[in-house]
Amino acid sequence: MSHGYRIVQWTPFKKSFDLALAIGVAIFLSVYVATAVLTQPPGQSFTPIQLMIRALGAAAFSLLTIILAIGPLARLSIRFTPALYNRRHLGVTCFAIALTHAGLVVLWYHGFSDLNPLVSLLISNPRYDAIGDFPFESLGLIALLFLFLLAATSHDFWNANLGPVLWKSIHMSVYLAYVLIVAHVMLGAVQSARIDVYAWLVAGAALSVAILHIVAALREHARDTANVHNGDGWIEVCAVMDIPDACARIVTPPRGERIAVFRDASRIFALSNVCRHQGGPLGEGRIVDGCVVCPWHGFQYRPEDGRSPPPYAEMVSTYRTRIENGVVFVHERPLAPGAHTPPTLIGAEATA
Repeated sequence: MSHGYRIVQWTPFKKSFDLALAIGVAIFLSVYVATAVLTQPPGQSFTPIQLMIRALGAAAFSLLTIILAIGPLARLSIRFTPALYNRRHLGVTCFAIALTHAGLVVLWYHGFSDLNPLVSLLISNPRYDAIGDFPFESLGLIALLFLFLLAATSHDFWNANLGPVLWKSIHMSVYLAYVLIVAHVMLGAVQSARIDVYAWLVAGAALSVAILHIVAALREHARDTANVHNGDGWIEVCAVMDIPDACARIVTPPRGERIAVFRDASRIFALSNVCRHQGGPLGEGRIVDGCVVCPWHGFQYRPEDGRSPPPYAEMVSTYRTRIENGVVFVHERPLAPGAHTPPTLIGAEATA
């Protein structure tokens, strides 16, 4: 959590992660260039700058593919949840690589014109009505602008001042950027009559990302329809001991947000499942030191009132719970964010 929006201090873990990321990018670029040189068809040649342009483009696309795969993978298995903590680092690195790729393209292919290089890029090919001659460079430029917007607003300052809903809506444009980049690569391959291994890998990566999201969405839908909703507003959750200690079961009311029902030893609490930071799933986190910890970025909330511990001011809604014959129920109507809600004690009947 951030408070006061100070410059982020690089912890040893962050330094290690960023070092590993830099080494990984360097290895990727080296392997790409070496492979391109060794598999170069007879009679065809690339300048070092052209090779670097393609290598940087491949690296940026690969990072963006990984970024978009982390979300559904974390929905399917908690083993991938730690990757969410550092997704911001991956995103900013992806933009930096894409910007370098674009800069080299503009300078190499349009830097020797009498026109401004950007103007030359935009007007050199006006054939937007022909797929075979479509100016695919413009799609890459638009995607780069989206990536810039995402990188520029990645700090928690923008999340707090734009609000989680608007901030999340802006950052969903990463999918549009991804579609534009895939189209950018495939149209470029069509124009050059070079549907090579790289083009097929791009198509396969895009298909894999789509399949991951579909599988994760189907799993979410199955969970959303699994709970019994009684007419009096109470929702059957599960047997008491089916909720692991310090963990939660997530239920979906007929209306409104999902609810995370936690067990903390002999106490049952219920909170909104939506973290106030970036909409993370609180029910997939744990209770640590008396607070529910969001698995995405570590935001904390007290289970008894949904408030973040001081000096932080985030709040989520709480819900009433009760136990009948060893089965946990939660009421679908949320209480005011921050409202103190007594827990239901296991072994004692709680009234509505």
